[in-house]
Amino acid sequence: MASNSPNKGLEIWQALVPITAVRVFPKGARLFQQGCPAEGVYVVEQGEVRVFLSSRKRAKPFEIAGPGAVLGLSESVSGHDYKVTAEAADQTRVSYIERQKLMAFLRDHCDICMEIVRLLSEDLHALYHRFRTLNEATAGGRKKSTRNVN
Repeated sequence: MASNSPNKGLEIWQALVPITAVRVFPKGARLFQQGCPAEGVYVVEQGEVRVFLSSRKRAKPFEIAGPGAVLGLSESVSGHDYKVTAEAADQTRVSYIERQKLMAFLRDHCDICMEIVRLLSEDLHALYHRFRTLNEATAGGRKKSTRNVN
């Protein structure tokens, strides 16, 4: 989690400790499934989680999430279904925050809510960058757009 203040991201998750539960997943266990309703947020404490996009034909690797990674935040805040599937790559311990508890907490703590908005914005910009990099790599000789996305 990148931030202007190195401890700011850590402060956010420490503020949420009272509403978290520790969960341990064995290797191969699913934390959540793409297309299912978002039930909560997972903060990886120990181990690694494979994150992938499912299609009709097969699963496409998206990333490997390690300690400190936050999974399911945007879906939990928006109330949308999970956009990816997350599976424990090895025995993995996470801090889990149930969606309803998170939303109630954020309603009562506007400062933490704004920090969550900032983190989601950083995630969005990272995805824009990743998309642009992939797009440039596959564009070859095609003409590039000069239109700004954000």
